[in-house]
Amino acid sequence: MGSLTRLNSSASTLTKNRTEGSIVPISGMCVTCVDGCIGMCEIGKSAYRGHEVIYPQPFGVITAASEKIYPIDYSHFTVMGTAVGAHGIEADSDKAIFPSVNLEVRFGHDEGIKFRHPWIIPGIGSTNVAKNNWDGIAGGSALAGIGLTIGENVVAMDPESVIKNHRVVDTVDLKNRIKLYRQWQRDGYGAIIVQANVEDTRLGVQEYAIEKLGVEVVELKWGQGAKDIGGEVKINNLKKAQLLYERGYVVLPNPTDPAVIKAFETGAFKEFERHSRVGMVDEGGFAARVQELRKAGAKYVFLKTGAYRPADLARAVAFSSKYGIDLLTVDGAGGGTGMSPWRMMNEWGVPSVELHSLAYMYTDMLAKRGKRVAPLAFAGGFTFEDQIFKGLALGAPYVKLIGMARGPIAAAMVGKTIGKTIEQGMIPVYVERFGSSRDEIFVTAPALRHELGEELYAKLPTGAMGLYTYYERLAQGLRQLMAGNRKFSTKLLARDDIAALTREAAEVSGISYVTEADHNEVEQILAF
Repeated sequence: MGSLTRLNSSASTLTKNRTEGSIVPISGMCVTCVDGCIGMCEIGKSAYRGHEVIYPQPFGVITAASEKIYPIDYSHFTVMGTAVGAHGIEADSDKAIFPSVNLEVRFGHDEGIKFRHPWIIPGIGSTNVAKNNWDGIAGGSALAGIGLTIGENVVAMDPESVIKNHRVVDTVDLKNRIKLYRQWQRDGYGAIIVQANVEDTRLGVQEYAIEKLGVEVVELKWGQGAKDIGGEVKINNLKKAQLLYERGYVVLPNPTDPAVIKAFETGAFKEFERHSRVGMVDEGGFAARVQELRKAGAKYVFLKTGAYRPADLARAVAFSSKYGIDLLTVDGAGGGTGMSPWRMMNEWGVPSVELHSLAYMYTDMLAKRGKRVAPLAFAGGFTFEDQIFKGLALGAPYVKLIGMARGPIAAAMVGKTIGKTIEQGMIPVYVERFGSSRDEIFVTAPALRHELGEELYAKLPTGAMGLYTYYERLAQGLRQLMAGNRKFSTKLLARDDIAALTREAAEVSGISYVTEADHNEVEQILAF
């Protein structure tokens, strides 16, 4: 059920067992732990680096996600095709072709938000891996017409932010992130969303974004699937650590302590940890905050919740219903983009299929009682079109979007890296077989050049091209799966478009077991 042989070693913590072929399943330790070993495993490395080994490494240039193998995941479902008819288009072989599948999604209280594709990046915040790849992430997402969420802590992490009386009055990084998205946005598709945690709320980040930067969509954050504490990053600069301490963050060790300063300067440790506080959810405070944001001018208010216990998920669904939330994102355990405690990432929270199944059940319960329910987005380990299809079907008709972060970041990073190798004339053989210029390497280049024109195309970062091309693959793959199910609009996807491959998956999700699907229809067909 779990990744039993990796309990004491992982590429994520840059650790490994000495006896890789002989490992104790329960502990993950080498069968023979030898006096004299230098400590390559996680226990050994913890003996000399302590708390540093809690987190994935090297921080700032990686994303990380759980290695745990859960009892059920989306591979335990299969897409159900059919040879009969068509929905959303005329049942004509010349018309019911996969390029005709409509992936556009509209949602929000007035149906005023429109995406070209049914997915969203649900929150990329202040980590270096996000900041260093933002031009690609923003450009690719905006060109594709999907939503991009600016995650927590971006303002306070920016040394150039101007904060007066504990409120933000000017920024550099947040302005730039919004600008980079908007400069590539087309025809009103997509949205830039500004998220806030405890520290952001105290600083008035969302009010600033609404009033000064014209942001229309904001998101309240209860948490995420990767961890059940606030966000963390590492800081290798003493002055910045002290600045963040002054701005109200929990910074470990205390960067104003003379003994700590001396230890840092002498090289005893090389990085400070910056931690966010955990929020304290209560209905009154939630209702008041939603009202404050709308009064400030927010057109749409979202909520993101993590892999908390079922009662907390029920609160998220109920509060979203009561207070008119425009999108509720439900993020399952195991995912992650930045620095989450490694063991927590593996051993905490409700896994995605179980959490998403509960979200469907709770939402359906309210809908059947005549309550207005919030559109849902499912997140937690999605990367490809088959998983997107299954997530949309499992939560149909309430799920409108699938949240992804690691996959898009990876695509943007690869696109950026290819661009650098082109500039340096050092294209790897694996890539060079496709060509030596970006026009040859990126398969979407001709379409982008035609659509943008020569001047804009020349300015397009290769990171954005990488992400846009990844999205193009997802879109075509999803259209093919949907056409096979004869569903030509995402609005038409239903729970019986997938079937469970195990009894346990069927029991947890309420999706029919594969040999029991279509039972009533089968009886009618055979009764001739």
